[in-house]
Amino acid sequence: MAFDLDDLDPRQKKPQPKNLDAMNIEDLKEYVAALKAELARVENKIKAKQSHAAAAASLFKK
Repeated sequence: MAFDLDDLDPRQKKPQPKNLDAMNIEDLKEYVAALKAELARVENKIKAKQSHAAAAASLFKK
């Protein structure tokens, strides 16, 4: 039986998008910077999980 390791991770409710119309230019720039930082954090977590999954898979293939 095959399964996806991602199925074991808890799912979180997706946040609602912010109302960008209510934000001024400076707020929008700060929001973009925060989103870029969050994106980098998420991409690093994905890489770590992929590395961990690959290491586990290679351990069980031996």
